[in-house]
Amino acid sequence: MPLVVITDCDHGNIASEEAVLGAAGVECRLCQAKSEDEVIALAQDADAVLFQYAPITGRVLDGLPRCRVAVRYGVGVDTADLAAATERGVVVVNIPDYCMEEVSDHALAMGLALWRGVVLYDRAIRGGTWKATMKTPMSRLRGKVAGVIGLGRIGACFARKIAGVGMTVIGYDPYLAALPQDVRKVSFQDLLKEADLISLHIPLNAETKHLIDEAALRLMKPTALLVNTARGGIVDTEALCRALKDGRIGGAALDTLEREPIPADSPLLSYPNVILAPHAGWYSDQSITDLKRKAAEAALAVLRGQRPYSPVNPEVYEGPKLRGEGPLIEG
Repeated sequence: MPLVVITDCDHGNIASEEAVLGAAGVECRLCQAKSEDEVIALAQDADAVLFQYAPITGRVLDGLPRCRVAVRYGVGVDTADLAAATERGVVVVNIPDYCMEEVSDHALAMGLALWRGVVLYDRAIRGGTWKATMKTPMSRLRGKVAGVIGLGRIGACFARKIAGVGMTVIGYDPYLAALPQDVRKVSFQDLLKEADLISLHIPLNAETKHLIDEAALRLMKPTALLVNTARGGIVDTEALCRALKDGRIGGAALDTLEREPIPADSPLLSYPNVILAPHAGWYSDQSITDLKRKAAEAALAVLRGQRPYSPVNPEVYEGPKLRGEGPLIEG
């Protein structure tokens, strides 16, 4: 019987995965591996792995000689070595469309809450202060400029939604020849200079790490707001803290951070113009169900000798051969 190992999962249960895999005659085993050594020890006989935070490196894949596919519970795959997987003929798959609405809703909610001072007012009232004009400056939203960095599935959803509240939308995405309708294409530098609110919707990789650094922050308007629901490492936290301390930007709404959970001594906790969330943008009852089902279905597709719908390293199909000989299950 083929075996799918779930290297790690904090979703509470694996009933959805067991239902999908069990119906196809595939065994499913849950581990809670965090290190390379733990993944190798607990999944060495796996034909496929589903992973959340566990490292999927060349060393790990060498220790899992039967593994044909590694499926990430989520969109980002920054804990997987894609080059090593491709070299070994292993398909890496993500689930790019399970939380488009949730993350774009979350970015919109955090951006609007920051703009209107909703959290600031709530904190003040709980502390005994009742003052409608304590949030300054307070500009009318309609007609202001929203800059969207990354116009893939989630970024495009966010652009549509933020336009719906009256903002003019500009966008930067070097990988797209054309942006969604009603999004004006601009350079990265021009977006930073023009936008009143900037929302990040890009993956974390070597090109995007600390994309929002000291130089980028200095190009932003002193009243501009930064929203990050993508990956924490896209923003240089130390540079952001300096900008907030010096009043060089208007505020930040961060669902993702370079260190999670946030350290108790982080300066970000002291700024009244910062809103924080615990990497929760992806979550809804519907999204978690979709995520778990689609992850299991992606693993099954590869075990059936089929191409999954969202390989992150599609070049693996251009190599000499995939790992393994022939399908392991019918379908």
